[in-house]
Amino acid sequence: MIFIENLVTVSPEPEKGLCMVDGHEALGVDFGGVIVQRSDENADTSFFTDNYLETPAVAGVFEALGRLVRERFGDEVFVVSKCGFLTRQKMLRWFEYHDFYKRTGIKPSHVETCRTRAEKADICKKLGVTHFVDDRLEVLGHMNTVRHRYLLNWDEKEVEKFHEFLVYVWKMKNWEEAAADILSHPRTA
Repeated sequence: MIFIENLVTVSPEPEKGLCMVDGHEALGVDFGGVIVQRSDENADTSFFTDNYLETPAVAGVFEALGRLVRERFGDEVFVVSKCGFLTRQKMLRWFEYHDFYKRTGIKPSHVETCRTRAEKADICKKLGVTHFVDDRLEVLGHMNTVRHRYLLNWDEKEVEKFHEFLVYVWKMKNWEEAAADILSHPRTA
C-alpha cells in the first residue's frame, strides 16, 4: 500500500527483513494524547494555557510506563513528540512537575522532538524503536520500521480519514490494556 503526502512516498507496511539486532527492543511513546490528556482549548487546564502544568496525565500512564520499563524495555524507552521549542520546554517542565522520570523510569535524555509528524518515523528508525504508542493513526502509518504500532485515545474523525492504516495497528482502550498486550507478546529474536 502506498500513501503519498507532500510528494513523499511512504509505505505503512513493515519493511521486509525487519528484525531486532541481538533481541534489541525499544518502546517509543508520543506525548500529547498519550502521556498528557489531549488539549481542550476551552479547559482551564489545557496544555496550551498558562495552567499547562495542571493538565492531567492520561489515566494509568505512569503505572503502565513504569511496568514496561521494569518488565521489558529497561533503558530503551523514548518519548518522541512533534512540537516546537516552546512546547518542548513546557513538556519538559510538565515532566519535572509530575515527577515523570522517577515514576516511569524513563531517562530525561530519552526525550526526542521533531517539527513534523512524519519525522517521528525517522527518529524511531534511528533509535531502533520496535514498539510505538500514539494517538494519531496518520503518524503510525508513517512508521514502517516499527513492527508493533499501538493506537491509544484516538479521534474517530482522524481514524476515518486514515482508515487504510488500521490493518497495521492495534487499537487499545487504555494504558492498562496497552501494557498488558505489549508484555503478553514474546520477544522476537
